[in-house]
Amino acid sequence: MNNIGYLLSDCARSMRRVFDERMRSSGITGAQARLLLLVQHDEGQQQSHYASKLDVEPITLCRMVDRLEDAQLLERRSDPVDRRARLTFCTPKGRALAGGLTQQVDQFIADLNAGLTGMQRDALHDGLIGLSVRLAEMELVAGQAQKDLENHG
Repeated sequence: MNNIGYLLSDCARSMRRVFDERMRSSGITGAQARLLLLVQHDEGQQQSHYASKLDVEPITLCRMVDRLEDAQLLERRSDPVDRRARLTFCTPKGRALAGGLTQQVDQFIADLNAGLTGMQRDALHDGLIGLSVRLAEMELVAGQAQKDLENHG
């Protein structure tokens, strides 16, 4: 198949497989690496925030945090504003690992880019930004249509 949707999906699936394989050398899964890097970048949020960013169910995210907490890479702390909630932070060990993961991600991106000319990279970047904007617009329209159905349905 040659349509852009299929090509994007196929590339994303392949990228995830290669990324996951590279992260295994650090002793964690690709999904755990994405979570650890996200928490390092945006510490102190509730798990629902990270679940939304990673597009996983809250229970899946909870299990990921459990495993990273068992490995002493993440820790949960009480939310000072909402005593029912817990906030997620990197431990010093988690920060150290995240630093190494960042280097691995940078190398992964460099390896990907090695197959493209500068002009191809720029065109791909611009095209993906355009698609991202269009998809956000489409999500807004779909969300509004759903609300209209619920309110007048």
